[in-house]
Amino acid sequence: MDSELLPELLRSVGTALPPGRMITPDEGTGVEPRLWLSEGPAPAGLWARVLGARAGLWPLLLIPVDGDGDCRPWATGELYPQGMSAPGDHDPYALLARWWQRHTAPDKDDDPSSRAARLAVTAPFGETWPGPAPARADVAGADRTAVEWSDFLASLHPEARLGLVAAECGADTLAALGWQGPVNHEGDTATCAAVVRSWEERFGARVVAIGFDTLHLSVAAPPTSHAEALAVAAEHFAFCPDNIEQGAGPPSLNAYAERLVDTEYWTFWWD
Repeated sequence: MDSELLPELLRSVGTALPPGRMITPDEGTGVEPRLWLSEGPAPAGLWARVLGARAGLWPLLLIPVDGDGDCRPWATGELYPQGMSAPGDHDPYALLARWWQRHTAPDKDDDPSSRAARLAVTAPFGETWPGPAPARADVAGADRTAVEWSDFLASLHPEARLGLVAAECGADTLAALGWQGPVNHEGDTATCAAVVRSWEERFGARVVAIGFDTLHLSVAAPPTSHAEALAVAAEHFAFCPDNIEQGAGPPSLNAYAERLVDTEYWTFWWD
């Protein structure tokens, strides 16, 4: 969606907005505002009202880095949409397969013990990409689940601001904003948005909140068995290996999968 429409969309949102301002990305001249940001913490219930208005805007809870009073990176405009591709330009399954190969490929300096330890992390798949997880049959109630999690996250992060982005779905906001959270792994955030789009379709995922280097999704139709969760865990590893490799306890795809069963909230963090 054309970001130049943002001011017009704000006028037609159909619900009262608190004080806020337009944020222009910090990347030279001639860049249109990509974000409306509330001046203070997100008012209770407003995330849900904006979502329900379906006015061409997607609401986000924007969490500042380390509770920063300057609300970085949002209020400071540390966003870089120029040079981003479009989410629709990418095949999410091809991306996941390529990333899996990148993260599991043997290093030329590996000794047998380190190679075995690395393969243990992604067992039972090892270096072989298992393919995408099957879609769940019923993803109804995705917006309702998102509203519930927006309330929870707002209580967990009272410093979060409300952000509004001209986008038809939450996945597309990642590229529209020029968010740089995964930059150490992937420079073009539109590729990440393409994968999140596929989760929206297959699992009823919704982007609820974004931090400096974190992404928070509600999930209306999560995996309900370990076998289903293991296939989803493989996608998460390809998408964000830090979730598994930097998590609590020994890194293990199987252990991570256990935590995904019936879990309506996925969070990703990039080191």
